[in-house]
Amino acid sequence: MEEFGTMEDFDAMLARAHELDIRIMMDLVVNHTSDEHAWFVESRKSVDNPYRDFYIWRKGKEDGSEPNNWGSCFSGSAWKYDPQTDMYFLHLFSPKQPDLNWDNPAVREHVFDMMNWWCEKGIDGFRMDVISLISKRPGLPDGEVGENGYGDSGCANGPHVHEYLQEMNKKVLSKYDLITVGEAAGVTLEEAKKYANADGSELNMVFQFEHTGEGKEQKTRFGKWDGHKMGLVEWKSILSKWQTGLEGKAWNSLYLSNHDQPRSVSRYGNDSEKYRAVSAKLLATCIHMMQGTPYVYQGEELGMSNAYFENLEDYRDIESINAYHELTEKCGVSHDEMMGYLKRISRDNARTPMQWDDSKNAGFTTGTPWIKVNPNYVTVNAAAQVKDPDSVFSYYKKLIRLRHENPVIVYGDYELLEPDSEEVFIYKRTLDGEHLMVICNFTDYEVTVSDAVMNQIPDQAEILIANYADDAGKVLRPYEAKVYRC
Repeated sequence: MEEFGTMEDFDAMLARAHELDIRIMMDLVVNHTSDEHAWFVESRKSVDNPYRDFYIWRKGKEDGSEPNNWGSCFSGSAWKYDPQTDMYFLHLFSPKQPDLNWDNPAVREHVFDMMNWWCEKGIDGFRMDVISLISKRPGLPDGEVGENGYGDSGCANGPHVHEYLQEMNKKVLSKYDLITVGEAAGVTLEEAKKYANADGSELNMVFQFEHTGEGKEQKTRFGKWDGHKMGLVEWKSILSKWQTGLEGKAWNSLYLSNHDQPRSVSRYGNDSEKYRAVSAKLLATCIHMMQGTPYVYQGEELGMSNAYFENLEDYRDIESINAYHELTEKCGVSHDEMMGYLKRISRDNARTPMQWDDSKNAGFTTGTPWIKVNPNYVTVNAAAQVKDPDSVFSYYKKLIRLRHENPVIVYGDYELLEPDSEEVFIYKRTLDGEHLMVICNFTDYEVTVSDAVMNQIPDQAEILIANYADDAGKVLRPYEAKVYRC
């Protein structure tokens, strides 16, 4: 795609990154391809084309309807009819993203050849898009029907996914010095131990999504759209389950933001002018002090917030636009209600241009950006923060430095304290006689830390990092976070 530059541009970027001791991970998308990909162009030509079995084609039912009731992740059916051969092809996502048939050994060999090509070029790792979906259920049976009238494909953690990833590891990953993380929708703790097993037979780690959902305690009609922020007790329980469940068996990935989630400070913190910066630091402290590898999504280190676009035409995300039409036209959701959902949870909140400075388009481009810039770029931008020692950006730098300097942050055992508190998230990290006490107030009011916690902090304990300039002892101010080293 020429708008992204040439391969020479990529080679220059990779070389310069390596000079600066920066590693480049590639986004590996191999559950599906574009419908414009040469393989698919061939595949749809005829039923006996050599590339036909690279994708998942099926005849319709006797009445001509879709082969099964599976729904797409982006609304509507997961099947698209193609009149050229009078058959349907499977697309778990957009119709422009037909799913590859991983049960075909030729597909796997072509994918592995492509991966080896990039590794020989010198890239340093892969983030693997929806990798948990590559193995489909045998026979492609109907799934349980949801509120939208379509069935669940049940493709997550399919029957051969670990077999295929072990083959990938053997033929590609084990040959190079790489970091690998799999985006694993629907992954359970037990499955994660297989994907990210400490024996190194598959991947280094996975992204799980349990803590970014609505939680089991909520009843929603439309999934994430009419869900609400998960209660702190349940959220702590989920994060703690992954901390202790993988310890010594597999490795955690730590994140609150990515391109598929709204901005973390808007979702888990408080993006008001008064509390945006301090709550962004709170969230950073809470996640960076855990065991695992932290991922910082672009702009998170500045405390970038949701854009809260007022008009539907300002949104670009296919998931958001399709959901708007499906829920307003078929499910009785009003326009205003749906716009409220988009403002809160749409993926476009995280896809606005990076806010570099306070010039036009936040310094992102002199042209017209593909999506509007968040209006708060005038005050929330990199130029205003990089030299400010009290900025969110500077706080992230300190957190990252502390992780490099203190093995207890990386390798220490994890213990959740005060699990039933709806106000504070307090946990302990312990390694070789040293321990950290991480104390976070997730409210906009003062909270007093219990004596049971304070008694575990000796008088000579030092504060390793905090998001307030002074220490008020057992009294936690709004969104206060601090870490004691004992």
